[in-house]
Amino acid sequence: MKEKMKKVVALLSVTAMTFTLFTGCGSSGTSEKDVEKTEEVVTTEAQGATEGTTDLSGVKISFLNSKGEIQSGLEEMAAAFEDETGISVEIMACGTGEVPYTKITSAYNSGTAPTMAMLDTTDIVALAEEYALDLSEEKWISECADQVTKVNEKVYSFPFCVEGRGLIYNKTAIEDTLGTTFDSASINSYDALKALLEQLREKGMENPVVISKEDWSLGAHQLGFIYDTYDGTTAGSAELIANLKSGAQDPAEYERFSQFLDTMDLLLEYNINGKDPLGALYEQDPIFLADGDAAIWANGCWAWPNIAEAGASTEDEYGFLPFVLGNDSADFANNGIQAAPSKQVMIDKVQATEEEQAAAKEFLNWMVYNTNGQKMLVETCGIIPACRNNAYDPLDPLGMDIKNKMIAGNTFSSSFVAPSDHWSVMGAAMQKYIAKESTREELTESLKEYWTSQK
Repeated sequence: MKEKMKKVVALLSVTAMTFTLFTGCGSSGTSEKDVEKTEEVVTTEAQGATEGTTDLSGVKISFLNSKGEIQSGLEEMAAAFEDETGISVEIMACGTGEVPYTKITSAYNSGTAPTMAMLDTTDIVALAEEYALDLSEEKWISECADQVTKVNEKVYSFPFCVEGRGLIYNKTAIEDTLGTTFDSASINSYDALKALLEQLREKGMENPVVISKEDWSLGAHQLGFIYDTYDGTTAGSAELIANLKSGAQDPAEYERFSQFLDTMDLLLEYNINGKDPLGALYEQDPIFLADGDAAIWANGCWAWPNIAEAGASTEDEYGFLPFVLGNDSADFANNGIQAAPSKQVMIDKVQATEEEQAAAKEFLNWMVYNTNGQKMLVETCGIIPACRNNAYDPLDPLGMDIKNKMIAGNTFSSSFVAPSDHWSVMGAAMQKYIAKESTREELTESLKEYWTSQK
């Protein structure tokens, strides 16, 4: 399977994503008239989606969910969808500790594959041609053409949501500490971030940064910046990874990796978990931010439920700073944050009947074109949709900040594709590094060994 993954990844073709999602560069955003017009079109297209098709009422399908925090939201969506269409959708949870890739491949081996599966892009690329239905002719592609993932120029999955990551900041905590107004746009270089952290410490916030210890956070979300900032595109990250595999690119000579370690070292210097980095509790990390004991948490938009549960005040302002790399303030990596489609939904072509496949397509169309489906996707599940015709705004501040940055053109869209063991292997290497159990040179060698072993 690894050999197949390498061949497929080498053929991965993803359009450079410029996020026309919420109107795009140079636009002033969505007006009330635009919303009204969108709703009219949505209603018409939703009604037309089933015209001339077989009555699917009574069909039962299943949906594997690998995004645990929206399990209840998806179940509510499935109930609403069934009320409107008569199609029953069972939402199957990927349990705590279960690896989605392992779960789905085991299901295929046992003959119990779900009709639909929400997976990471890496998994979709690995499984697409063998197990996924070709969706290249689906109408919804016109709503998210810049967001779809292609394998051999074909679309095998629906981009379920957009997610972004960087440095989450609590603006109120920063301003209360500094006693002055904080402009997040001013943090556009390593030196600017360093000056901010120094000022916060001088004013009494001893350790203003939260670094979580989890291997998925360190090995995927943090280390992942070295791939996603190669040129800001998924295709670019694939080119870099190919060079790392072949040995054509030595990590020791890759500028982004050096810049990443410089910034990570800076953040670790101010880490509130610094005394025992590997003893940190993820449940405690958002509390530091919500309580104002720290002002910055290296994480992504998926962390908002944790921050809200930690008691975040509705009067506080939260948003994203870039994970800055170097001192070029004109560098795209220092003027925006990573935001790209993450979770993808594929439809089974091996075990599902044609009727079940049609019902699955209907569920996707309902999320794209039906006003209730659109609203529940954003407000009930709390995600940022990849389809530009969805006019609903995220309800949480992190999602809204990403949407605003996308409208302003202050995001770059890359979702690097790596083997399924990348986050665990390199996450463990990163854990040793943040605990000062390894040197920069040893971490660099670990990265080199990891990729050159992926033949």
